[in-house]
Amino acid sequence: MHFWSKYLTTFLLLASCLHISAQERYTLKEALKTAKTNNLELHSERFNLDIAETEITTAKLRPNLNLSVEAVQIMNSSEFDGNTNWNNSQNREEMWQVSKPFQIAGQRKNKIELANKNFELEEKLFIERKRNLFSEVATQWLEIWTAKKQLEIIETAKFNIDTLLQTNQARYRNQVITKTDLFRTELLAKQYSVLYKSALQEVATHQKKFKFLLGANESVDIDPEDKFLFSISENLEVLLQEALGNRSDIQAAKVFSEVSNSNIKLQKSFAYPQPELGLIYNPQNSVPRFGISAAIDLPFFDRNQGEIKKSRLLKEQADQEVKMLQSKIENEINIAFSNFQLQKENLEKFQELMEQSQSILDNVKYAYLKGGTTIIDFLEAQRSWLEIQQDYYQTIREYRQAYIDLLYTTGLINQLAQ
Repeated sequence: MHFWSKYLTTFLLLASCLHISAQERYTLKEALKTAKTNNLELHSERFNLDIAETEITTAKLRPNLNLSVEAVQIMNSSEFDGNTNWNNSQNREEMWQVSKPFQIAGQRKNKIELANKNFELEEKLFIERKRNLFSEVATQWLEIWTAKKQLEIIETAKFNIDTLLQTNQARYRNQVITKTDLFRTELLAKQYSVLYKSALQEVATHQKKFKFLLGANESVDIDPEDKFLFSISENLEVLLQEALGNRSDIQAAKVFSEVSNSNIKLQKSFAYPQPELGLIYNPQNSVPRFGISAAIDLPFFDRNQGEIKKSRLLKEQADQEVKMLQSKIENEINIAFSNFQLQKENLEKFQELMEQSQSILDNVKYAYLKGGTTIIDFLEAQRSWLEIQQDYYQTIREYRQAYIDLLYTTGLINQLAQ
């Protein structure tokens, strides 16, 4: 049974290696580019651009001609002309009219301008959706990196304890240690085994989320060798100007202000009535007659007052939105920049802690195996090492997350997918 157990374990490890090698690995930049092309939600959002473009086509169309036909029939046969029946044209009056509405006061021009501005707004909103998507992709990329690092740490700790367990089993048989020492080693080995399985599941879960964001069909993974960081100014004022110039949300807000301005002009032009001119053909009692028709609304009551007022309020709201976003961006940049600087300092301080924890563990392990200390000291050193390792990579994660947040708040994250 022991032979078959080892054989099965080896087979599973080989299968796992083959599966991992079949996964396509992505650097952060490659992941952003792939999501930009393949993300399913982004594909759906892209239809909004096509829809907005159709509104431009609609705005350019001119009003159709109106054709109207009227026929008045003499109902009493005693009134018919002599020797005629009911369907004779002399007993019926017809009127044919062709007319055309005319758009005045720049109505058509204003419609086209508004449709073009709405299309431009959809373009900015689409860029904003990409910015949010890229932030999700980058964060999920980082989640996989963190989960894999945690897995590596636990795997190392598990290997160390499993090795110690084999040593202690032999030492117990030789009556070098007590049964309590053996049980303590076994307990920690079981604990690490549970943690290892949980860590494996954590990696798999984040990989599935990452796969969905990328719109991939096959299993995906990250490239752990990616250095991740890109050149970015560490001057707060420069970053603020970058954000105000690059962020798609404030660009969209400014375009929406222009949309509102175009809408004001359109609604004002709708205050003017729309005249309609036409030609009339009227064969009355078989005598053809031609005429001209004209119609126009009399704006005594409805002069589009409500929509004009509404358009002005929308313009005020849009301008207020721009001011609010400028203040919000400044606040977000300050927070993101401060957090980035803090996490950078924290990471630098952790280097010394890592070296100390490794040195302590090596010394205590050597002393324990030589009988110079107790297993309690060793297990405590092992737990301390594991905590420092986990805290270290968590600090790296927080540093990189702060970097992602800085890219996101400045709007520079969109440039990484170029």
